[in-house]
Amino acid sequence: MYGAILGDMIGSPYEFDRGRKTKDFPFFDRGATFTDDSVMTIAVADALMRAEGMGVIEDEIRTKDLIIDMMHKWGHRYPNSGYGGRFRSWLRHRSREPYNSFGNGSAMRVAAAGWMFDDLETTRKVARWTAEVTHNHPEGVKGADATASAIWMARNGYSKEDIRGFIINDIGYDLSRTCDDIRPGYHHVESCQETVPEAITAFLEGTDFEDVIRTAVSLGGDCDTLTCIAGSIAEASYGVPDELKTECRERLPEALCEILDMFAADYQ
Repeated sequence: MYGAILGDMIGSPYEFDRGRKTKDFPFFDRGATFTDDSVMTIAVADALMRAEGMGVIEDEIRTKDLIIDMMHKWGHRYPNSGYGGRFRSWLRHRSREPYNSFGNGSAMRVAAAGWMFDDLETTRKVARWTAEVTHNHPEGVKGADATASAIWMARNGYSKEDIRGFIINDIGYDLSRTCDDIRPGYHHVESCQETVPEAITAFLEGTDFEDVIRTAVSLGGDCDTLTCIAGSIAEASYGVPDELKTECRERLPEALCEILDMFAADYQ
């Protein structure tokens, strides 16, 4: 999960099209900080670890209840992390009902599902559950499914061409544009359908973990979330250098580091 959180941090200063659409930028700008992407990534990981520890990970209702509980817990602990308006309202009212969102929040938080399970079928099923508690629109579910599937395939040694083919043929995303095609006209947009394919393309074109991050940031748009998604897949393919893990931990509160440590010890 370091990849997702680092992507969030490194991309955060350039959100809302504040970057120059270049790969040449300070890797840890003064404004580099965790946002809602990191908090909810931790929340989902916490929930899924609890579900597995309780032996209920195959139970959709109980697992979803835990996901909602942990989203509320961590969201209220870090209430000023940049949540979108509808999610912020969902948190504030402690709602337990989804609101048919197709926002990219479902994809930004799903990394844990890509790491925890031995088979792709379970990975995809649980990824969809993590989306459906709020983002139950088909495009919201699709974004989580695509991201978790790409993570699972990358960590299990599938080639980039295998991953590309799966995302096109099984998920249904169009990956025909290159990053050079995307970059000039790309703008801040918070939907899965206009963030996840771009993040996957940045991963596919990147040559190592750092290059994936730089490529994702260079696209612009909703930069923290796009780079969070790309970074989560890049970690599964390349790993994360120890010095970047150190930088990540220095920018995270101890409580979030504790969940990150628990997850890394058991699954990464």
